[in-house]
Amino acid sequence: MLKLVKLELTKYPLKWYGVSAIIANLSIIILITLVSYFEPDSEIVFKNVEEALVVLSSFLRATFVILAAVLIAKLIIEEYKNKTISVLFTYPINRKKMFGVKLLLIALLTFIALFASNLFSAGVFLLINSYLQIVPGTVNQAFLLHQVLSILTFSIATAGTGLIPLYFGLRKHSMPATILSSLLIVAFTSAHNPSFSLASIVYIPLALAIVGVMIASWAIRNVDKVDLT
Repeated sequence: MLKLVKLELTKYPLKWYGVSAIIANLSIIILITLVSYFEPDSEIVFKNVEEALVVLSSFLRATFVILAAVLIAKLIIEEYKNKTISVLFTYPINRKKMFGVKLLLIALLTFIALFASNLFSAGVFLLINSYLQIVPGTVNQAFLLHQVLSILTFSIATAGTGLIPLYFGLRKHSMPATILSSLLIVAFTSAHNPSFSLASIVYIPLALAIVGVMIASWAIRNVDKVDLT
């Protein structure tokens, strides 16, 4: 399996993914900080540091759901559309295993990148806030532990949620449909306002993650039935 993962990484270098993740992290940190610092009397200012981290995390999750859709489009849908996947399936390796490796790579990459990004961005924001005191709130060991557990849970959920666009992409081998479906997912799961926030409800992404895993399982089971001609 490791050889198959290396094969995918050789075919599709992921430097662009790393660059996108770095840009997203820096942009979100700057945005959250500037909004809090320069709009102290605005209604969009966060009530406390926990709310600020919820919004920061929701932005990151949205980013990586979209990036997961881009990976699906590049690693899977584009190969179906261009018929190049037929060459891949001529290898003396089980089709289901090869297809599963692609999905596993996408899910693992989403989880690792999101988890690391969340820890980094939250850490930097908390450090900035400790000096500037732009958002009220007490940061202690219990608070930090809660945040790490929340980040871990949401990262796992997002890794599964990021597989949902696979279904829409495979229907007509459409890359635009893959990306558009991720945008719709993001719009639904990232809604936030001071009185009510979908972004803070972990059960929604967990439920969507189950849907994503079911879609991945369906796609793997049916990969032998796909007509590549």
